Amino acid sequence: MDTTYYDHGTPAERWERARMFFEAKDYAAAARVLGGLVGEVPDQTGPRLLLARAYYHSAQLRRAEAELRIVVEHDPAEQYARLMLGRTLERQGRQAEADAQLRIAAALAGDFAGR
Repeated sequence: MDTTYYDHGTPAERWERARMFFEAKDYAAAARVLGGLVGEVPDQTGPRLLLARAYYHSAQLRRAEAELRIVVEHDPAEQYARLMLGRTLERQGRQAEADAQLRIAAALAGDFAGR
C-alpha cells in the first residue's frame, strides 16, 4: 500500500493534521489531507466544511461550492454552510444565487431582518 504524508495515519490523526495546516494558512495542504478524509467519512459534516473552507481560502471556488452543496443537501438547516455557500457564490459573481443562500443563513441564525 502506497501512502503519502497527506493520507498517512488514522482518520483522527489526519483530521488534526488538516486542522494544523488550515490554522497555519496552508489551505492547499489542508485540502489534500481533507480530500482523502472526506472520501472515507462522507457523512461527517466537520471535515467536509473544513475542506470547503480550505478550497474557499485557496480560491478554488467551484470545489468549495460543490462541497457546500453536499453539506446543504444532507442538512438543509446547516447555517454556516449556507453562509459559506452565499459568500462563495458572491466571489463567483453570482449575486442573485448568493442572496438567496445568505437570506436562508440569516433566517437560520435568527436574523429575520437580514438581507
